[in-house]
Amino acid sequence: MDKIRNLSVRKTIILYMAVALICSFFLSAFIVRITSRTQMLVWWNYVDEEAYFKEVESNGPDHVTDIPRPGVYEMTQSDHFVSELCDFLQTYTILILSMAGSCAAVFLFYRNKLKNPIEELALASKKIAGNNLDFNITYENKDEMGVLCMEFERMREQLARNNRILWKNIEEEKMLRAAIAHDIRSPLSVLKGYQEMLMEYLPSEDIDMEQAMEMLSESRHQIERMDTFVETMRKMSSLENRKLAAGEISAGQLKTDIQAELAILEKDYGKQCILQVPASNEIFCGDKEIVLEVLENLLSNALRYGKQQVEIMVRVGYSELSIYVRDDGEGFQEDAEKITEAFYGQNVKDSLKHAGIGMYISRLYCEKHGGKLILENDEQGGAVVTAIFRRIA
Repeated sequence: MDKIRNLSVRKTIILYMAVALICSFFLSAFIVRITSRTQMLVWWNYVDEEAYFKEVESNGPDHVTDIPRPGVYEMTQSDHFVSELCDFLQTYTILILSMAGSCAAVFLFYRNKLKNPIEELALASKKIAGNNLDFNITYENKDEMGVLCMEFERMREQLARNNRILWKNIEEEKMLRAAIAHDIRSPLSVLKGYQEMLMEYLPSEDIDMEQAMEMLSESRHQIERMDTFVETMRKMSSLENRKLAAGEISAGQLKTDIQAELAILEKDYGKQCILQVPASNEIFCGDKEIVLEVLENLLSNALRYGKQQVEIMVRVGYSELSIYVRDDGEGFQEDAEKITEAFYGQNVKDSLKHAGIGMYISRLYCEKHGGKLILENDEQGGAVVTAIFRRIA
């Protein structure tokens, strides 16, 4: 049966037609024989038996004597009908049964060979037209229709794969735009803070020229950071493709950069920040911009959810750099995996101002740097986030 089922369409139709014609031939021969005998029995009723047997005896045993056909008016109406019917069947039985057998062969061929794959292909076409690619074509015969279904299934898989790639590209582009908007916010906040301080203190001469020049210098540094960041993002198609720029990072340098931003962020959020950067002679090799971006993400998140105070601890070693940020808020309400998803928002009100991508970016950048992001709740209350970076060449 498997061999017959897997025959080609051409061989199958030839097989069906041959079987139909052979069956029609033998059935026709059987019917003609039956009708011939029936007709002879009807005619025998109208034969003069004595004359018939005399003729048989006179012609010898080797001679076949046919039973004479009685006239129309000699037979009864029913016998005449039977006789005419037998004539009709003997003449047209082969033609009728050949046509019927051919029709039956075509019907069976369509039902057994074409109906299922055609219905599956029609249904698949409707689903694809409705943008539904979550199905499979199950026709598995190895004939031409099976090959057609296999190619259709391959086309469906390719369409599904292309759709997944398209949606992935859309999501990556969405996350890239969100990351640019999110990570550029901190330098802008610092610039805004310095501008407000200069506008507030310069007219009243509450700050001297040296302090003003320091603020302007730090503002220029933030502008350079934004320029570098935007140029880096412009060349990227997704966050995962961001390349690390290895550079030397010292504890003193990192402390100076962080302190320059803390003064502005404390004023912005109205909360106290306690920074600890233990002195170290070790030089860490890593991407400084990525380290600062992760720190700013963690710091802004802690300042947003903390009540009064945020603690920052930065440790710089030769092979590892770690950032520890603790706030005095309510802590994390869900598991770390969900919180570090893209576009996560803890509540609706929060999602109106924040894209919910900071933790996702921080986790991604830590992993790209060979490290990890650890989210915990402190025993005394509040959230604790530790970002770990590994040395890169």
